Amino acid sequence: MEGFLTSIIDSSNNILWSYVLIAGLLGLGIYFTIASRFVQFRFFGEMFRVLGEKPDYKDGAKNISPFKSFCVGAATRIGTGNLAGVAVAITLGGPGAVFWMWMVALLGGATAFIESTLAQVYKVKGKNAFRGGPAYYIEKGLKARWLGIVFAVLIAITFGLIFNSVQSNTIALAFENAFGIEPLVIGLIITALTGIVIFGGVHRIANLSSIIVPVMAILYIVIALFVLLMNLAELPSIVALIVGSAFGFEQAVGGAIGAAIMNGVKRGLFSNEAGMGSAPNAAATSTTSHPAKQGLIQSLGVFVDTILVCSSTAFIILLAPVFQTGDVTGIELLQNSLNSHIGGWSGIFISVAIFLFAFSSIIGSYYYGETNIEFIKESNVMLFVFRLATMAFVLIGSISSLSLVWKMADLFMALMTVINLIAIGLLGKVAFKVLKDYENQRKQGKNPVFNPTKLGIQHADAWVEDEQVKEEEGKEEAIG
Repeated sequence: MEGFLTSIIDSSNNILWSYVLIAGLLGLGIYFTIASRFVQFRFFGEMFRVLGEKPDYKDGAKNISPFKSFCVGAATRIGTGNLAGVAVAITLGGPGAVFWMWMVALLGGATAFIESTLAQVYKVKGKNAFRGGPAYYIEKGLKARWLGIVFAVLIAITFGLIFNSVQSNTIALAFENAFGIEPLVIGLIITALTGIVIFGGVHRIANLSSIIVPVMAILYIVIALFVLLMNLAELPSIVALIVGSAFGFEQAVGGAIGAAIMNGVKRGLFSNEAGMGSAPNAAATSTTSHPAKQGLIQSLGVFVDTILVCSSTAFIILLAPVFQTGDVTGIELLQNSLNSHIGGWSGIFISVAIFLFAFSSIIGSYYYGETNIEFIKESNVMLFVFRLATMAFVLIGSISSLSLVWKMADLFMALMTVINLIAIGLLGKVAFKVLKDYENQRKQGKNPVFNPTKLGIQHADAWVEDEQVKEEEGKEEAIG
């Protein structure tokens, strides 16, 4: 049965990735980069300034800060894709796959800006925090609620269920390789921890992510820098190998250049999510004065994820002789590579690191599912069932085969990405207008404030409501 299911998934993946997604991701990335005048590079310093801003506090309710929103997005980005995903890309596509991961990230910074800015423009007020994402901007911006529901169903399945099975699978394999612990035991522990957190709500998710994500990312990058310093003389040859494998004559003749592009783009998208439509769900939660601020923050997240963390994994693997043998793949390849650099204790470190990376991704991914379940229908029963289903897939993933869970992830990721790319392609002009407004206000020395009515943007209900409240408060002060 598993073999039959795998063959169907393989055929679907080949069609989607070969003809649709690679062209769409790279093509739209180039378009958004040029049309925004290279926003991901021009505003790089501004991204850090915005990241440190404090949120507004209204009616005694503490909203989610830009930094915490960034961490929720980073929690799902920085995970299995940065460790096991890079290893899989190198195994299947060779060192050249790393180059195409870089390309997806550099172009994807503009795509991430567009989709996250749109998420802020069309966000809505929830019970405890703002909600938004592709389902919401498809409904409000494109006036196609039916398509928004399709996307909401896909992202709930993809992130809340399928991706979380990938995360738990990687944790289980890492602990089995390092400690010999049975995957089922690890699966039961992860499932219990997941249940404790996801029944606590979005603020618990944001608080947990804001602690775990920065610490785990910094520790991992420090280890990678240590490995690079130990092998500094070999670094130029590794960079040459990556670029040469991406464009080299030998690779083109052997057909490996196609494998490098496909696996690089796949794993790059799984890792940084630019264009997939997932990070906008986190971007929408933030309380900010202007939508472009969250666009910039999520663009920075793509850079941190791929250029820093994924590159760290790639160099650790390529600087070790282990990958040449082809004996191991996935997280085991990374563990064994790091063992060859700094000794056997590194396997334990990677196991702990992957637990922190992947568990924070499970929590962030669950939230993406939750906010889309609420888009379809606000029902405590549906939400309760979804939470139980999330826990079930975490457990199932821990004992499933590596190949099946990754292939299922690729298929569902492709389906939701196609819908999101169509939506942001059609709504891109709205984001460009928002960016221009932000630039103009910054040039005037102002802290940019968004007024959709002045810009002629319709259905930005949360922002219009906020403007109306401010006007009423102004009238009351004038009367007083």
